[in-house]
Amino acid sequence: MMFIDPHTHMISRTTDDYEAMAAAGVVAVIEPAFWIGQPRTNVGSYIDYLSHIVGFERFRAGQFGIRHYCTIGLNSKEANNEALAEEVMEILPRFALKEGVVAIGEIGYDEQSELEDKYFRLQLELAKELDLPVMIHTPHRDKKRGTSRSMDVCEEHGLPPSKVVIDHNNEETVRETLDRGFWAAFSIYPSTKMGNARMVEILRQYGAERIIVDSACDWGISEPLGVAKTAKLALERGIPEAQVRLACYQNALDAYGQSGQIKEDDWLNPPAIDQRTLYEGNSILRGGREPKIEETKIRRSMDELIIE
Repeated sequence: MMFIDPHTHMISRTTDDYEAMAAAGVVAVIEPAFWIGQPRTNVGSYIDYLSHIVGFERFRAGQFGIRHYCTIGLNSKEANNEALAEEVMEILPRFALKEGVVAIGEIGYDEQSELEDKYFRLQLELAKELDLPVMIHTPHRDKKRGTSRSMDVCEEHGLPPSKVVIDHNNEETVRETLDRGFWAAFSIYPSTKMGNARMVEILRQYGAERIIVDSACDWGISEPLGVAKTAKLALERGIPEAQVRLACYQNALDAYGQSGQIKEDDWLNPPAIDQRTLYEGNSILRGGREPKIEETKIRRSMDELIIE
């Protein structure tokens, strides 16, 4: 079983999560730039955060056999701090051009304020300039209106729906998102957003074309195995394997593969794991733990992409 989790805030997760995800079949994750749980006070903290997700987190994931990618953006909550937002917009292009950056995101609306709208539009223009896909964060409050508005703005700026992933969908928003040609992503998140059983019923009703399942695991109570657990439940409840593969693997690859920064060969022919490797002089190992070392690269076959 192989899965892509295209929305994970791994900077907030432990090495145990990486080990569990790898064991469950997750071969790649995408880490969207987002709010860290409290307001950042200056652009320097943004620079450090973005440097982490394009650098050390990419290294850390690789130590467990998971390929790590990210998206770069100014999140909607902090767009309301105009002084900070102006400085962040100046540094975004240099990070958006880094290796492994697959989209501009996650961007969009939170309170649907004027400042959120301003910086959402500026970042859509940046995505157009760099020819990158976009990951949209839809608001938790007034979601239906915010989702429709997000798609309206993308169309106003000439973004092809095929290059825009609308995330945090639910039963209220999925039909319009699909009808308008956008990718419809769903975050499997305990008690809020979307649960496993609800997701399975959406797959049953709509099929899996342009539907993407992710975990959105972060610093809160969340589930890093959301994609794998949803796939398992879907199969148990009779969703065809081909549909599960689309929603939990292929659609994410097709959507973000438009960046040119993520491809199957990254995990079908991965580098060998050597946990003796250092990043800026640091190892993931602690307390004399024996490093995991693969003498040869583990080649995965395409047959393994079929969920059994």
